[in-house]
Amino acid sequence: MKFTSVFDIIGPVMIGPSSSHTAGAARIGRVARDLFGRQPKWAKIHLYGSFAETYRGHGTDVAIVGGLLNYDTFDDRIKTAFADAKKAGLEYEFIPETANTEHPNTARLVIGDDDGEMSVVGISIGGGKIEVSEVNGFKLRLTGGMPAILVVHDDRAGCIANVANCLAMHEVNIGHMEVSRIERGLTALMVIEVDQNIEDKVLQQISLIPYITKVSKINN
Repeated sequence: MKFTSVFDIIGPVMIGPSSSHTAGAARIGRVARDLFGRQPKWAKIHLYGSFAETYRGHGTDVAIVGGLLNYDTFDDRIKTAFADAKKAGLEYEFIPETANTEHPNTARLVIGDDDGEMSVVGISIGGGKIEVSEVNGFKLRLTGGMPAILVVHDDRAGCIANVANCLAMHEVNIGHMEVSRIERGLTALMVIEVDQNIEDKVLQQISLIPYITKVSKINN
């Protein structure tokens, strides 16, 4: 087996007790917040498999809430995330589920505020690493290990090329890209992992491209 970094072997620096149940959970929460684009006012957190069985004892609950507050895995404030969430006006509910999932450490976060809501499915795959497998019903594979852009758009010819050309103009290199759609001719989602954090001016320019309806980012 090859390891691409030391984190694959020893995991990230984190607040304990478990890399899968704590660091991974915090990253799922933080990525969901990044995709939502702002601090949510409420969160319904559906837990599956091992997450559902041990979320209190392993700190999965406090870690996810910490991630929703934009705390990183090494942030000592994760320990006080419940109290901090109350101060920030973030209401949350944990819902253990019994349905089988492909991975035992799976969470579905439904978060929102007065202006909208978003559903994110995240999987903690070990060593503090995660994969996002679904956003608002769109199937995808997003690791959270690289900066990424998510572009919601009408399923029209030329959208993908126009976004790629915009990134090329700003010398942003694409490392990985995939597109999914729920139904032909309706709404589609581009997931683009890139080599550097994206400036807001680039996102603004992408949002002005015809048929683009929403742009969000995850910085590394």
